[in-house]
Amino acid sequence: MSENTRVADHAIEEHFINRWSPRAFTDETIDEATLLTFFEAARWAPSAYNSQPWRFLYARRGTPNWERYLGLLVEFNRGWAQHASAIVIVVSKTTFTPPGASEEKPALWHTFDTGAAWAYLALQASISGWHTHGMAGFDQELTRKELKIPEGYDIHAAVAIGRAGDKSSLPDYLQAREVPSPRQPVSELAAEGDFSL
Repeated sequence: MSENTRVADHAIEEHFINRWSPRAFTDETIDEATLLTFFEAARWAPSAYNSQPWRFLYARRGTPNWERYLGLLVEFNRGWAQHASAIVIVVSKTTFTPPGASEEKPALWHTFDTGAAWAYLALQASISGWHTHGMAGFDQELTRKELKIPEGYDIHAAVAIGRAGDKSSLPDYLQAREVPSPRQPVSELAAEGDFSL
């Protein structure tokens, strides 16, 4: 990995600035127990009414589902994600049953809650010495059909998980991008009172 030049504007735990999304992976396998610890972290994310709408479908390198999951990715992402240790599809339930109710209602915040769970997963992986890379580049229709995802669930992202590898394994045009990316300053992201950003 290239040296991390990220600097926080305010005092935070280093885990937040050390987490980043590489594309170069080592082809290493990941055991299921390790992967399940990442989902365990996601399990403890906050959610409205404690509805926990997130769902994670996955395949690990060297298992029967691996090629099937790789086939869900667009060609560009498949080119580098084939060296990852696991691929995860992030899904969320679009309805929930409120406390005391007997019928399900739309869960208007299911994407917000699922984003929190994905962040917990990514941070736990990073703390554990692994890396995650979220992807929008996958075939949603094929994913729903291939993985038998029923109606009532939205499909959000694919995630590659692995150990960071040597960037020389990537095509030349990606090698320069294989560094932790910068962030906008907090002053451009948060404002007290009215919207002024």
